[in-house]
Amino acid sequence: MRITVMCGAGASSTFVAQRLRGAIATRGLDHTAHAAGLSSYPDCLDGTDVLLVGPHLADRMDDVRRDAAVRGVRVAMLPDDIFGDRDGERAFALAEAADGSTTTHDERTSS
Repeated sequence: MRITVMCGAGASSTFVAQRLRGAIATRGLDHTAHAAGLSSYPDCLDGTDVLLVGPHLADRMDDVRRDAAVRGVRVAMLPDDIFGDRDGERAFALAEAADGSTTTHDERTSS
């Protein structure tokens, strides 16, 4: 899964993406997570499976969902308190839920 975390300038999304990469690494998955700011929108949708949108961009969600749907990108709004997610677990759970996947440790190791 290729995850993009988008915020206004890209600063707060960088922190979320970094923590999300830690949660991904802990699971041993080959997912990616990177940050993007509005200046890279809508190009940041290309090569993205799941877009996590910062809570301060709620007023843009209708447009984001429309543009993402055209590209087959799933979208989730990050909660207001996501910046307290120190280990990236909540952000990872949101990305998984948006993607429709729930990979457990047993599923990864039994192939």
